Amino acid sequence: MSSAELTLLEGSNATASVGRGLDLSSLIRSGDTVMWGQSHAEPVTLMRALVAQRDRLRRIRIFLGIGLADVLTPEHADAFDFLAYCGSGSNRKLARAGVLDILPAHYSQLPGLIRSGALRIDVVMLQVSPPDEHGRYSLGLAREYLVEAVKNARAIIAEAHPDVPWTYGEPYLQASDIDLLIESDVPFPAGPASVPGPVELAIGQHVATLVEDGATLQTGIGAIPDAVLAQLRNKHDLGVHTGSIGDGIAELCEAGVITNARKTIDEGITVGGVVIGSERVRRFAHCNRALALRGTEYTHNPDVLRRIDRFVAINSAVEVDLTGQVNAEVAAGTYVGAVGGIGDFLRAAQFSHGGVPIIALPSTAGRHSRIVVQLSGPVTIPRGDACVIVTEYGVADLRGLSLRQRIPKLIALAHPDHRERLEREARTSR
Repeated sequence: MSSAELTLLEGSNATASVGRGLDLSSLIRSGDTVMWGQSHAEPVTLMRALVAQRDRLRRIRIFLGIGLADVLTPEHADAFDFLAYCGSGSNRKLARAGVLDILPAHYSQLPGLIRSGALRIDVVMLQVSPPDEHGRYSLGLAREYLVEAVKNARAIIAEAHPDVPWTYGEPYLQASDIDLLIESDVPFPAGPASVPGPVELAIGQHVATLVEDGATLQTGIGAIPDAVLAQLRNKHDLGVHTGSIGDGIAELCEAGVITNARKTIDEGITVGGVVIGSERVRRFAHCNRALALRGTEYTHNPDVLRRIDRFVAINSAVEVDLTGQVNAEVAAGTYVGAVGGIGDFLRAAQFSHGGVPIIALPSTAGRHSRIVVQLSGPVTIPRGDACVIVTEYGVADLRGLSLRQRIPKLIALAHPDHRERLEREARTSR
């Protein structure tokens, strides 16, 4: 590890010295569970050190969110047990190798699981911003489940990165709160390519017709949410209460489209849990009082969400069957998605005054239809939680429709090459 990557900071509770380098074995014990932030909030220097020292640490468990840094490989299962709430990003290769275990929990459940010890977190590794004038380190790009983990972990290890924005939202940490604090300036990993194509743009146009002025949005990450946001430039006074804040949201805030002026809670404030994106969104987030990053116990809390009027939840999925059941987890036998927050947000939109629960997805994946007679994976969203389904071929609002009424609506959203087969299989499956 180069000296450019690692400097131990004076004034912290660090037990190592620059001469001995970074020794994690003094804080991480065999049998521990270690957690860190996801996506661009991954503490890359600490992750690399953990991998390099895994023979000293014996066997530990690592809880993962979306992986971008590509530090962990299936070979590291010789010392690590991998647990994740999702199969996204670099987790996918762990899943394909059969070394990734999945916690199929709603995002809203994670804080309670950590607090109760059902999901025991012993050590938290954080990526933090440089301190402000009061000596407070911000958690930078992520709060989410880290908030509860910081409260309950035995040890906190952190790397301060000069390009991590100082963001509003507790907790703020002093150096004395951190057991080992280092400096790191490794480049941020590139995010997943999400340039919308013609299919995604068509989906975005359909979804935009469902978003009224003054609505409060929740969106996921990827090409479809980006395409949706790109179609909303003519809207007025939109709000945001979501899990992830990306470049598209930053652009609409800077353009005056997102003002949060008509939100029924958190008026004037964009609320999210994690920042995922380019340098642009990091600049937008830095010291921005109109942006609050909060823990999962707030962003996904049903008691909070039910107070939001005109809540439009926009999520994607692997496939939807002809009864309206949604699989957002498994594709071709591999765990690629998550239970995550999709159920929390869609249920909130279903109960919101003027809300719209949306599942938006392309009609096909390669040669295969994503509108199916029978799901090939688990039921992430049951048919009792009726949603508005959108593909490039249109919109099907399933709310209030019987099972028989849903079938032709959903077949009309399928690619034309698959409609006749779906009609035939639907008749024979009754």
